[in-house]
Amino acid sequence: MDKLRVLKIKIYQPQAHFRIPFTYKRRLTYPIPPYSTVLGLIANMLGVKNVPGQEEPCVRENCECVYHKYKELKISICGKFKVKTTEYVWLRSLEKGWHTKRFGSTTNRCVGGHVEHIGGQMPCYVDVLNDVEILIHLYHRDRDFLELIEKNFLEPKNRTSTLHLGRAEDILVVNKIGFEELEFKPINGQFDYFFWVPQKMFGSSENVFDSIQGLTYDLPTFYRIRNGAREFDYVRVKLNDGDFGGIKAHYDNIEDVPVFLADPRGG
Repeated sequence: MDKLRVLKIKIYQPQAHFRIPFTYKRRLTYPIPPYSTVLGLIANMLGVKNVPGQEEPCVRENCECVYHKYKELKISICGKFKVKTTEYVWLRSLEKGWHTKRFGSTTNRCVGGHVEHIGGQMPCYVDVLNDVEILIHLYHRDRDFLELIEKNFLEPKNRTSTLHLGRAEDILVVNKIGFEELEFKPINGQFDYFFWVPQKMFGSSENVFDSIQGLTYDLPTFYRIRNGAREFDYVRVKLNDGDFGGIKAHYDNIEDVPVFLADPRGG
């Protein structure tokens, strides 16, 4: 596809943490949010939420509801930050074993003659990004659906929770939202952003993935609830620091950045 009309969302966050899974005592962060985090933000703004006892918000086949259109989104994410800091915090566990370890029994809440909160405490280091800028591009076969997303960001009446990206306490500002036409062209140069580059890039037959540098990840996208737990779909990507040469991709001439659209369903 030589040209694509996409919805562009520019986000600013004073602080952000996009946790890398299975990091605990030292909680590491991705430099930009993974697909599942951004998709969660969009679902929040559309009012899409889980139904108790059901794997997905809608399980009908060949359905044209908001949820099924949402699952057809194609998405590109890039971003940057000024500095990374590390916070030293105390996390509290309400598990019975942690409480007994600190207080000696499940019925005691006193330590040194002082009544304390229930549970136990664990020290933890949390990596935090500061002065964060995130650039999101969304494509959909139905332009009316992209306009619906834009409207819900401008008039967030249907959101299911506070407006956030990543942690609930990390506020965000939508600096710009609107439509843009991407051009397909050769890309050469160093860009001041981090990028997710999918193995299978939507709208292009170019094999960009094998010709660029970066760490390889399997990033989560959509999920369903099975046996009380989230079961995710995954997309293979590379995390690139903005160094591209000898490739072709879609390009945002206004922001002066390449755009690498992924299909969150893996196609």
